[in-house]
Amino acid sequence: MSKILFSRAAVFALACTTFAALASFASPAAHANNIIVLNSGEATLSLIDDKTYEVVGTVPTGKEPHHLFPTPDNSSLIVANSVSNNLLFVDPRTGKPQRWVENIEDPYQLGFSPDHKWFVTTGLRLDRLDIYNYAGGSNITLAKRMPLSAMPSHLAFTNDSRVVFVSLQVSGEIAAVDLPTQKVLWKMKVGPAPAGLWLTPGDKYLLVGMTGADYVAVVDWRNQKIVKTIQVGKAAHNFRSLVDGRHVLVSSRVSNVISIIDEETLEKTGEISGLMPGPDDMELTADKRYLWVTFRFAKHIGLIDMQTRKLVKTIAVGRSPHGIYFHDRAPVASPNGA
Repeated sequence: MSKILFSRAAVFALACTTFAALASFASPAAHANNIIVLNSGEATLSLIDDKTYEVVGTVPTGKEPHHLFPTPDNSSLIVANSVSNNLLFVDPRTGKPQRWVENIEDPYQLGFSPDHKWFVTTGLRLDRLDIYNYAGGSNITLAKRMPLSAMPSHLAFTNDSRVVFVSLQVSGEIAAVDLPTQKVLWKMKVGPAPAGLWLTPGDKYLLVGMTGADYVAVVDWRNQKIVKTIQVGKAAHNFRSLVDGRHVLVSSRVSNVISIIDEETLEKTGEISGLMPGPDDMELTADKRYLWVTFRFAKHIGLIDMQTRKLVKTIAVGRSPHGIYFHDRAPVASPNGA
């Protein structure tokens, strides 16, 4: 597992996967609300009927899609194709393709600043951070291309849209970038293979999931100091708010657990176990009852009942399911990635 996470050769090997013929895929079903799952290892989206929980269609993407993000007006869902160097815009309800935006180089992770002025992508393969001006729809123009080593991964924005934080997986650092000037403010060491980032309420602390370890680092980012570590499962990776003003979830891809963290006390208060291998991205239903999770190493996604904290349903999808999205989700309570 560690070799996959740390090896740059592994990243380039993944980039060599072939793009299957478009004609071999099923057309997306005309359903009002599909759950959209991004299959990184197959360059496809799986579309799942949110009533029957059956896969009703498959949509081809570009090569090596890893993350997705809705446009600020929720009219489109953007799929970032890192090796194809482009973005695919799809309908966020049905998954039906809308348009392509070319010449977006190596978009791995992506996100909009809270004021919607900036669109930012990390270039994991090219060691870069690209900052774009955003003027609505697919109107994206490059503002600055910044070298940023090594292997920039996840993003988190401050609420005032001035700073974007970037995790650097190989160097074990986080970087703070000033968006108005497009300059690196500072870098600091946080631990092995940092990935997911999360700002606690009021932007007080930056939480960092340590994929090369078994903890979340709590960073006082204004003073560039780690004030605490929170023990969770091995390969702590990504975050999702419980939208209760107090708790955030973190997935651990090796221990196969999801931990619950209190954002005020900075303590782990619970754990969801009994999961399939590689829990990664998460989405919460609008009523906050069910948590959908992608299992990177199992070719499945799962449905967790948050009242019992039990996995109650699994659905087979494509290889290496990564991002997940559905229109009727609970809002994200912090200005971070989808």
